[in-house]
Amino acid sequence: MKRVVYFVLIFLLIIPLMSCAQGKRSYVIGFYNLENLFDTYHDEGKNDYEYLPDGANQWTEAKYAKKLHNMASVIRAMKDENKVWHALLGVSEIENRHVLEDLVSQPEIAEANYQIVHYDGPDRRGVDVALLYRPNQFKVLESKSIPFDFNSSIEFSLNEEEKAYFRTRDILMVRGMLGNEMFAVFVAHLPSRIGGKGFDLRSRGGEIMYQESMKLMEAYPDIKIVAMGDMNDNPTDPSMAVYMHGKENIDEVEQEDFFSPFVSMLKSGYGSLAYQGEWNIYDIIVVNANLCRGEGLKIRPIVKKKFYGRIFNPPFMTQQEGPYAGTPFRTFSGGAFIGGYSDHYPTYIVVSNK
Repeated sequence: MKRVVYFVLIFLLIIPLMSCAQGKRSYVIGFYNLENLFDTYHDEGKNDYEYLPDGANQWTEAKYAKKLHNMASVIRAMKDENKVWHALLGVSEIENRHVLEDLVSQPEIAEANYQIVHYDGPDRRGVDVALLYRPNQFKVLESKSIPFDFNSSIEFSLNEEEKAYFRTRDILMVRGMLGNEMFAVFVAHLPSRIGGKGFDLRSRGGEIMYQESMKLMEAYPDIKIVAMGDMNDNPTDPSMAVYMHGKENIDEVEQEDFFSPFVSMLKSGYGSLAYQGEWNIYDIIVVNANLCRGEGLKIRPIVKKKFYGRIFNPPFMTQQEGPYAGTPFRTFSGGAFIGGYSDHYPTYIVVSNK
């Protein structure tokens, strides 16, 4: 009789533990522009000459090691704040897979065991986007590199010769299982604003991500989708608000819309980078309707219990003095190496099932 009572007690203790293990699941999903994470070697066909030891930036192994340490320190600091590692972290301005392998092996973050999804893209300067993921949380089922094209009703400013010459970063799509739910991630770095140009090109970038998202939702109606990247636009600009169908208010999101949590943050004065003296949020994350309602994983408010996005901007990542005080502490300033982090702050969201 005592043995029966003993096993019953053990069973009653195990049941709550099993419920906890199978209960609340929460994941941090973010994006970080690493600001020119180049190694010190020339990649054939890429314009990486300024990031060589004898190049304009005198990019030595010591500077490269400092850059890796800084990037890893930021990822670690976000983990320390959240008490968990990012499950999914999109990155941009990386030269190749080699720099990512060096990054994920840094002692600050090696324990996270980040795996890499990366494709060499056509960008003439040689920078790509990629996804870092934790294999114990996200299982990759497929991935592809989506090229930029002009198959659109958008009226482009480029002539046919300019279109033929134009090259930009591909958009990365990774589909897999986050926990036990079908999940897809898009990572983008849309065309530059240099010279005040690219409005139409960024609109096309948003349109491509949206069209690819609708294809996924048609094939997998319950799929949860996150699109992230350095959009070189604010979330209120047409690329995101019109062509990506980004909505400011979560209650207004229809089935073929995306919720754009950084719209309200931008309007409240938040920024992920300072451009021409003004704060902007170019480091955008949007989620589809399936992450706003229904069963399973949903996006949750994480800042002041009302904002669904987080811009990670602690003092150590911020310039403390000089004309750029208060802005992101970057790697170079005025052509001089100052040993900072990036000209962008990382952003992230949290999704959970409770």
